[in-house]
Amino acid sequence: MLITGASRGLGAELARIYAEDGWRVIACQRGAVPAEGVVDRLPLDVADPASIDALVQALQGVAIDLLINNAAVRGDTGGLDTLKPDGFLDVMRVNALAPLLLTRALHSNLKAGERRIVANISSRAGSLAEGTLDDDEGDYAYRCSKAALNMATVKLAQDLRGDGISVLSLHPGWVQTDMGGSDAVVSVASSAAGLKAIIDRADLADSGSFRAFDGRQVSW
Repeated sequence: MLITGASRGLGAELARIYAEDGWRVIACQRGAVPAEGVVDRLPLDVADPASIDALVQALQGVAIDLLINNAAVRGDTGGLDTLKPDGFLDVMRVNALAPLLLTRALHSNLKAGERRIVANISSRAGSLAEGTLDDDEGDYAYRCSKAALNMATVKLAQDLRGDGISVLSLHPGWVQTDMGGSDAVVSVASSAAGLKAIIDRADLADSGSFRAFDGRQVSW
């Protein structure tokens, strides 16, 4: 399996528990890549198409059973008054465009795999039906990017079904990470374990669905 954004937080924990479960894990991250550890680590800046191309070249002929598009950024949270065009586009590039580009780039690797699953780590904040029910933070870019990622999940599920590839949107909960902040209520371990349980059970019948880490169906 291959996971992006694996240097810390949820991505690091998912990489760890999959490796512990016996999977070969390819953990991708920006910056320096440590040589030690129980997973294979490769450099990847998901916002840079050239970096994606380099990753694909390094993985030629490697079958991938599971791709977890986890890398994400939060961006500005100050609301409409502090929204900046460049900052908004930076968040969209990482959170919405990069998973599409990476899935396309690794399409042949996924077709060569046995499980054939793409798991997009989305957020309930990107749900039009539920995203603002109990949350009024001014993170326009993040919310819009996750809503776009959800649509990407639905489209990819349609387009890749013929190749036997399942595509999921997953809400990890309000996780106790740097992004989640000090008030977050879900531990990294609980979120990762819940997400893994959903992914491990997934098949083509689940493709195009939006689920929370606790198994609940999330409204689009």
